Amino acid sequence: QVQLVESGGGLVQAGGSLRLSCAASGRTFGNYPAMGWFRQAPGKEREFVAGISWSGVSGSYADSVKGRFAISRDSAKNTMYLQMNNLKPEDTAIYYCAATNSAYNVLISRGQGTQVTVSS
Repeated sequence: QVQLVESGGGLVQAGGSLRLSCAASGRTFGNYPAMGWFRQAPGKEREFVAGISWSGVSGSYADSVKGRFAISRDSAKNTMYLQMNNLKPEDTAIYYCAATNSAYNVLISRGQGTQVTVSS
């Protein structure tokens, strides 16, 4: 199974940007139908943020982040990224990456997460 490690979280003011990274080891992205970013805020359920297919061609986004976040991956580095721009306080959550099915609703393997805090 793939091991996933996130990095890049932190504290940022509203309107700022962060780039999260997800480094994979053990297996490559191509072994899974898709990869995705998810987040969970205190007291809230897990939320899909963005996903990318195994081919790396198509991306999907939650409506709440469309136009602000961009998912990408570097297959040579076995690393996936989430560029987050124009951050809002409601984006505050623990963000984690996961290997998923093609519908992004079954998590096959996930990382421990990285905290993103956006101050107003």
